[in-house]
Amino acid sequence: MKKLIPLFALIAIAIGSWWAYTQYVKVEALPAGLVQANGRLEGDMVSVSSKYPGRIARITVQEGDTVTAGDVLVELDAREIEAKVRQAEQAAEAVRHEVEAVSSQCEQTQRDAQRYEELYAEGTATKREAEQAELADRVAQEKRIAAEAQFNQAKAAYDEACVARDELTLSAPSDGVVTNRLHEPGVVIAAGSPVLTLVDLDKLHLKVYVPENMIGKLRLGLPARVYSDAFPDEPYDATVSYISSRAEFTPKEVQTPDERVKLVYAVKLSINDNTDHRLTPGIPADAVIRWDDSVEWAMPRW
Repeated sequence: MKKLIPLFALIAIAIGSWWAYTQYVKVEALPAGLVQANGRLEGDMVSVSSKYPGRIARITVQEGDTVTAGDVLVELDAREIEAKVRQAEQAAEAVRHEVEAVSSQCEQTQRDAQRYEELYAEGTATKREAEQAELADRVAQEKRIAAEAQFNQAKAAYDEACVARDELTLSAPSDGVVTNRLHEPGVVIAAGSPVLTLVDLDKLHLKVYVPENMIGKLRLGLPARVYSDAFPDEPYDATVSYISSRAEFTPKEVQTPDERVKLVYAVKLSINDNTDHRLTPGIPADAVIRWDDSVEWAMPRW
């Protein structure tokens, strides 16, 4: 038993040494000219809302679903507007028939006016008869113009009703991910009230925090590379698109605990190309920003 005590002591010393090494030995820093940081991917928010009030009949997506531009996302109850469409269509059709009838009448009065003008020239019709025929033609022409104007108004009302009906079906304005489902079927919403929010997958950025002593090295337009846990060997090219002018204490989401007490500046790195849509909002990622073009790229080191 006494022989085992020194053995346990050696094991304890070894474990303690290993712990101290992992806690205090720093990972080799990146070469000068490169800055590393980490954060989570974010994107531009897109609101899906209706121009018209109505009751939600159907929502086709859930939070987290990926959608493609043009996908039908929400349908509002269109029964009332459908009735208006039918009413406007019937009114436009009735006026169209009136325009056709008046146009036929105009053709006849125009022929009569021309014929009486010729008869008057030949002396077989009186001047009064020719003038009456000409007056009838003018009245018919004015009636036709008024009927056509009325038809145009009726057609515009019909087109407007159709547009309103079509806009009760809400489609995805762009590719993206559904981040919020704000209402459920059966709810009556006001005009302009958002139903869903999406994030545009073609406009993602990584928000990172750069220490105060390094922020002076950065400027807008600098290149960066973004590494995600899902694709660690396939970095995405990015560009520095925003640098905060105000310092703040490092947010909690920063991975390294000893970095959280430092003053840092928020920096946004816009992803240059995410056409494969493999990157999505919320994914944690590491980044390397190069402020010296003469320095070779290197992967993040934590």
